[in-house]
Amino acid sequence: MTTGIMFEYEFMRNAFGAATVVAVVAGCCGYFLVLRGQAFAGHALAHVGFTGATAAVLIGVPPLWGLVGVTVAGGVTMGALGERLEGSDVAIGIVLAMSLGLGLLFLHFFTTSAAQATALLFGNLLGVDGAILTALAVLAALCLLCLAAISRPLLFATLQAELAEAKGVSLRLIGILFLAIVAVAIAECAQIVGVLLVFALMVAPAATAQHLTRSLLAGVLVSVAVALLAAWGGLTLAYYTDWPTSFWITALASIAYVIASRAVPASS
Repeated sequence: MTTGIMFEYEFMRNAFGAATVVAVVAGCCGYFLVLRGQAFAGHALAHVGFTGATAAVLIGVPPLWGLVGVTVAGGVTMGALGERLEGSDVAIGIVLAMSLGLGLLFLHFFTTSAAQATALLFGNLLGVDGAILTALAVLAALCLLCLAAISRPLLFATLQAELAEAKGVSLRLIGILFLAIVAVAIAECAQIVGVLLVFALMVAPAATAQHLTRSLLAGVLVSVAVALLAAWGGLTLAYYTDWPTSFWITALASIAYVIASRAVPASS
């Protein structure tokens, strides 16, 4: 087999297109998510989104739209609650477990096959068609435009919250808008690696970048690069080994983080 032959298949071209779109969004949004110390929020939104995706399947709506709708609602709620979520790990954990339980219940009502649950939990990148790819591209463009629009006050609120608030920046509004953007990004990532493995694509590349550089622009670019390499490398390895794509993407992203965490930071 050669790489050229791999791209002769339409499903592989769609998969690489979707992986590219999602990796760019995950790299950009994930960097700010880790910078703000809200990685757990991303994990939580992925679990909550599973309920939305399965509910959509139950009523005959494409899972992507149920996933987007519920994760955005969850992101807005988390942003509105703000500091009240801090120190509530037990309560949040119970909500996450209940979300997964409800999702599985919805799937039980829809079908007795495990295929649908597996696709939602662990992703189905090779099943992306032209319609889904177009939807992912539109959502990605929307995410990046919104992130760019709030990037300056977001960075200000992240690094100097008290000063930003004194200057008139609404920390709650910025938090709500940011988590709404993250929610859409997570919904896209779930199409690639599934709701259980979103953490790897959203957080690992960003955490890797923050080990290597303290520069904002360089950090975002490194985060995107690592996400792209993990996505492209995972697809290629899956094609040649017939192992699950989500496994390879998660493994490569995790390996990158381990290597970076043991390296001397570029800024030191």
